[in-house]
Amino acid sequence: MPTGQLLHRERELAALGEVLGEAAQGRPALALIQGPRGIGKSELLRAALAGLPQQSIVLRARCHENEQEYPYGVVRQLFDPFISASGSPEADPEPLSVNLPNSLDQETVPANGAAAHHLLQNLFQATRSMATARPVVIAIDDLDFADEASLQWCSYIARRLEGLPVALLATVSSETADVHESLPAELGALPYTRVVRPGPLCDTCSAELMAAAFGAPLDAELAAACHTLSQGNPLVLRELTKRLIAAPVSPGSPNLDDVLRIGAQTLSDTTLTWLDQCRPAAVELLNGLAILGPGADLTTAAILAGQGDFQAAQARAALCRTGLLNPGPPEHFRHELVRTAILSRIDAGRRLDLHERAAALLARLGAPATQTAEHLMSLSTANRAWALPILRSAADEAAAAGSWDIAARYLRRSLAESDDPTALRETTVRLGAVELHRDLESCVRYAATAAGASDPADRARDLLPLAHPALTVTSTATARLFADTAAALSTVEDAPREQLLQLGSQALLAGHRVGMKRAVRELRTGENVPASRSFLGALAAMTAAGGRSPLRAARLAARCTEAASPAGADAGVLGAVLAFAWTGRPAEAEQWSAWAVRSARRLRRPAELALALLVHSEVTYRREQWDESLRDAREALRLARAVNAVGLHGAAAACAARALVRLGQVPEAAGLLVGIDVPSDVHPLIRGVILEGQGVVAAARGNHQESLRLFLECGHQLAGRGIANQACIPWRAHAAGSYQSLGEYAAARTIVADSVGTTARQRTGAVAPERTPSGSASPEAAAVRLSPAERRVTDLVLMNLSNLEVAERLCLSKRTVDTHLGRIYRKLGIVGRPELAAAVEGLSPRG
Repeated sequence: MPTGQLLHRERELAALGEVLGEAAQGRPALALIQGPRGIGKSELLRAALAGLPQQSIVLRARCHENEQEYPYGVVRQLFDPFISASGSPEADPEPLSVNLPNSLDQETVPANGAAAHHLLQNLFQATRSMATARPVVIAIDDLDFADEASLQWCSYIARRLEGLPVALLATVSSETADVHESLPAELGALPYTRVVRPGPLCDTCSAELMAAAFGAPLDAELAAACHTLSQGNPLVLRELTKRLIAAPVSPGSPNLDDVLRIGAQTLSDTTLTWLDQCRPAAVELLNGLAILGPGADLTTAAILAGQGDFQAAQARAALCRTGLLNPGPPEHFRHELVRTAILSRIDAGRRLDLHERAAALLARLGAPATQTAEHLMSLSTANRAWALPILRSAADEAAAAGSWDIAARYLRRSLAESDDPTALRETTVRLGAVELHRDLESCVRYAATAAGASDPADRARDLLPLAHPALTVTSTATARLFADTAAALSTVEDAPREQLLQLGSQALLAGHRVGMKRAVRELRTGENVPASRSFLGALAAMTAAGGRSPLRAARLAARCTEAASPAGADAGVLGAVLAFAWTGRPAEAEQWSAWAVRSARRLRRPAELALALLVHSEVTYRREQWDESLRDAREALRLARAVNAVGLHGAAAACAARALVRLGQVPEAAGLLVGIDVPSDVHPLIRGVILEGQGVVAAARGNHQESLRLFLECGHQLAGRGIANQACIPWRAHAAGSYQSLGEYAAARTIVADSVGTTARQRTGAVAPERTPSGSASPEAAAVRLSPAERRVTDLVLMNLSNLEVAERLCLSKRTVDTHLGRIYRKLGIVGRPELAAAVEGLSPRG
């Protein structure tokens, strides 16, 4: 490891050269080389002395703090090579030898008075006698550690350099400048004193120094990291480089984590150790600042360290001189690794004590709850009553920022800080509301705990923060809790309107109607609030799913959305979106589903966003926007996995696979469904979506027997919950296609006929009439006739094929199919596909 290389010191060497030139001409010459430890003061002094003429006399001394009790110890070092050997008969004195005063050989030396002045005068005469023959340079390293008597001599001789070819060069540490602050101030006041302050190495010089040590070119990131850690201090940089070489770390392709770890330890063993020796108060201030964490200020750190204003100001000045802190204001660590190095030096017991004191101090000062809570998280639980509101407030702040993991962390700790049953119940409800946005499986467990109250009002109050469609469709067990609580609450005379509507909406989404009459009455009498919109959206979705009153469902959906603001957020709108989609209003469904996605994204609610994306994917799929549907489904898939929502994950995978089939990517679609099972504890509509997606993929791969089984199972799941509207999931059309592919044409016609009859009954709300004999038709239907080409297009559309697929089957262009469908709609007096099946029911076979 080279140590003699001197870089970035041209200006300083030039200044010292000027001082030495002044001395050679008999003018006073005094230079103080001042800077923090390790900056290269001693090397700079050696380099300046190396350039002296050979005839110069150099008196050199190096001070040490352990020798401060020996009077004139530095003077003895300076003159020791030239002391007269007259006491030794064998020795032949050198021509330049001097006789030091006898007082220096005595055990005690005069400290003041005439005797001390006489001694100083004799030492000065000895120096002047030496300078009569050659120029004299007095070089003292670490002058701030000199003994008091030697410091007095330095002050004495510095004021008497006029006319003498004598130069005095000394190094002084800026970190200990106030240990003997009178001497630097006294010498600095002399008009001929030059103060040379070597600065840190630049990044180029740091890289050059390290490259020379490694003997190889240096990675740019490695050089930058080491320069940042060392702050250009040559000694710290050399020590860091030596440790990196020993590790070993490759200079061309380093592991930066290892570099940062070694750098933090190096910083601790060098700069912080030096500071601990000379500035313990500054280290205490650093410890407090490091414990308080990012954003802390030195004033609070000083209070934590128990320092007054004067002591803290001195410590602050010392820290700024070391380069560990940016001078500010506000002052802060130059690099996070400085804080890491400081924390690593504090033992565990001391650190816990500082964290507890910091938490109590910040609580008294009214600091942000998250700042105080972080200190509490470092402590063991101790039933601190004052900590509970702080942790809850910190959780609320984290939740408002969308940091659900942090909010859950604070609330879990809150559960351990209190034994009060009321506080535990409230914290459990809060934690469940947070888990709603990060872990739905965990939220299900907290919902079961929150539903443990015997009083319906208390149970409703605890369940209300968890009432959300994402949880309802994920867990039928939780949906049952909402439904039972809503039914019990409807019997309470003074039940709050918001609870009735919000819990009622979740019960409706799950298909439960018990106790809903009370909620409907509340809906009619009160103002339109978010709870009202949630209930309206759920009621619209349930009505549309039943298929008996599509117009009523559409009106309910429109009422739900008319009061919603595009800048707001309301998960109840998703029910209205489904109602629009299932009643033949795709444009409105796409508009409001996109709004729901934007709202959930802005509020950083992953579970709600996954559900909104899933609904939007369904809407865009119905509008044959395959690419957009696939994109939404894939994002929903990722979010559902992140929030541990098994049902939403399966539904998103099914939607993505279904879109991939439409895009002709069948193998990828099949791979996406590998390992996807149909969960038993999810909403039947979610199960139906998964079964439909699996059936579509199976049919695309030619496994029509399996696809038929899946489609029929889908119909069974939906029928069990009264979802009779074929617009929800067209499982009958899918099943008819599978029957036809299997050659069972009669079964295909039968299941399509059932679908047509069911749709007609749903549109009219009447009982289905008896079938007319084959070949007969009503007069109105007989008046409408479709051409053979239009009939073929109609048959394929009724099999739920897209316009593009119909075109491929009939070897036509998609534009021609679009033209046929437009003519068919006009003939039948309808506006879209959802009405096509019912419209063709009464047509004659020849129509």
